[in-house]
Amino acid sequence: MAKWGQGDPRWIVEERADGTNVNNWHWTERDATSWSKRKLKEVLEGLVVEGEAGRCEIGDLKHVEGEASCNSRKGKLIFFYEWNLRLSWKGTVKESGEKHKGSVEIPNLSEENEVDDTEINVSKKKGEGDVLKDLMRTEGTTKVREALRDYLKALKTEFTLGMILPTKAPAGQELAMERKPSGSTVQDSVTPQSLDMVGVKIPTVRLHMREVFNSPADELYSIFTKKELVQKFSKCPAVIEAERGGKLQMFEGFVSGEYTELVPSQRLVLKWRCRSWPDEHYATVALNFQDLAPQSELELECKGVPVSHEESTRQCWKKQYFEEIHILLQQSKDSME
Repeated sequence: MAKWGQGDPRWIVEERADGTNVNNWHWTERDATSWSKRKLKEVLEGLVVEGEAGRCEIGDLKHVEGEASCNSRKGKLIFFYEWNLRLSWKGTVKESGEKHKGSVEIPNLSEENEVDDTEINVSKKKGEGDVLKDLMRTEGTTKVREALRDYLKALKTEFTLGMILPTKAPAGQELAMERKPSGSTVQDSVTPQSLDMVGVKIPTVRLHMREVFNSPADELYSIFTKKELVQKFSKCPAVIEAERGGKLQMFEGFVSGEYTELVPSQRLVLKWRCRSWPDEHYATVALNFQDLAPQSELELECKGVPVSHEESTRQCWKKQYFEEIHILLQQSKDSME
């Protein structure tokens, strides 16, 4: 029998609240279907394809059928995914200015085939414009394959973080962990800080972002606190209990937490986490609203983001929150005109 502290580290449970199934040594499974549908839309929609013949752009993901999951066994991850996808595309012929549209079909994206071997079919509606169809078959197919690789990379990294949980590090190891700030801009930056060891002793960082919106501060505040408005910009059912200690759940459970401080039209503080983070690990998100009439500035500070989720968390706020709120505000403005 091994002496205390000298056993297989996969079974060491001291100082671990989740001591059962340490490191997911036993079989566990996580459904990646909903997450994958959002990620596939993110990486595929809006792709631009340009060439001598003209310019094309991938439009909506019209059809997405299939499923994805990740299984963990003995510290190893096993992936299953199978998708049937159909996208729309539209383009303009460079010489004539003619506009044409068609579709891109991916009948079987699965773990059984490499991305380079995955079938991608391009079609075009009747009429002239075959030069655009040829452009989509060559350059377009290349762009689509790159996007599919991005999806699979995110599935195997971003989605799975937290499935293989960290074991207790040897003495002094935490102090040796360092990271360099990834740079900063006016709109989107990372504030350097010493590592915060939170939950199961994971290194974290602090995100700092600013965004200006074409709305007064009270209206912008409402978009984060009224259920009907949250559901409009997130395009998903949500749980919004905008009171101290009230629950928050968005994006089909991908984001959850609770409200901890509410100052109408001025400030919100949230206990906030993504589902792919290590279990029970939360960040603290502070949203400060400054009225610039007729606009308003939102300052976001997110403390306690797992280092490995730094970029995905920034993209979550940028794309799933800020960009969608901009769209909602524009739609509201258009409907009033």
